[in-house]
Amino acid sequence: MPAQTERQSPSMPPMPSLPILPDPQARRLTRAVRGTDQSGAEIEIDVVEERPLTIFLNAQEIVTAMTIGDYPDYLALGFLRNQRMLRDDDVVTAIDHDEEIDTIVVRTLRQTSYEEKVRKKTRTSGCAVGTVFGDMMEGLEGLRLPPAKLRTSWLYSLARQINTTPSLYLTAGAIHGTVLCQRDKVLVYMEDVGRHNAVDKIAGFMFRHGVPGSDKILYTTGRLTSEMVIKCAQMGIPVLASRSGFTAWGVEIARQVGLTLIGRLRGHRFVCLSGEERLIRDADPASVPAEDPRHRRKGAKDEQA
Repeated sequence: MPAQTERQSPSMPPMPSLPILPDPQARRLTRAVRGTDQSGAEIEIDVVEERPLTIFLNAQEIVTAMTIGDYPDYLALGFLRNQRMLRDDDVVTAIDHDEEIDTIVVRTLRQTSYEEKVRKKTRTSGCAVGTVFGDMMEGLEGLRLPPAKLRTSWLYSLARQINTTPSLYLTAGAIHGTVLCQRDKVLVYMEDVGRHNAVDKIAGFMFRHGVPGSDKILYTTGRLTSEMVIKCAQMGIPVLASRSGFTAWGVEIARQVGLTLIGRLRGHRFVCLSGEERLIRDADPASVPAEDPRHRRKGAKDEQA
């Protein structure tokens, strides 16, 4: 397959039609694999593909991420933005994606050099080689997110929509989803083998199209770790919700920056560990339908992953 080069002018690229939703039938995202079940019977199931993507910023190699391969432009932009290698005022002049050698190059007007930053990179607890750098707390000093109100009716509506949207998560499992929402509307739903990749795709979408975070909600199927909270704060999003649980440091940072943190969101149940004063409880939990059992089973497995 020939190399694909995507050029971007210094002006803001056009916004794609929303919502952007998963396409479980998309080429190259899954593969049928034969095996046997517990009784020895032959079976065939769809499994998620996983491939490397090496990200360059101008002439410098930054990182190689394992990814399902969709939206490589958003993934590269979001990763660089969340690692503070792209600034708010940076102009992206080109994005060169070579599918044949699994490489993407983001080019900017500003000359960049991050030798020291790349050298200090550290591995985190995130799945699929979640990676941050030594100064991961940089930029959080004095940061206070806008005091956005959150209606519980929005939470319940979003959880129901997301849990029933056709996705790789429902088709093949072994994957995480992250969803950018506004009030009770789904805007962008991204999936990847690592929850950090899925969040970075959202960040890349926002950076590329100039989408503000102050009135948004970020939903994820993954654990609410320190890195997830930091990324959400850096994206300027005041609400982070998940069907999974928390880490203590994630809760501490959420409280420090004024982020509303909702976890264990399943059916009519949830737990709020930061930003309780911003919740508007306008929905009766008893009126919320029970969650489909297969969502409960997948959620439990994901929280253990």
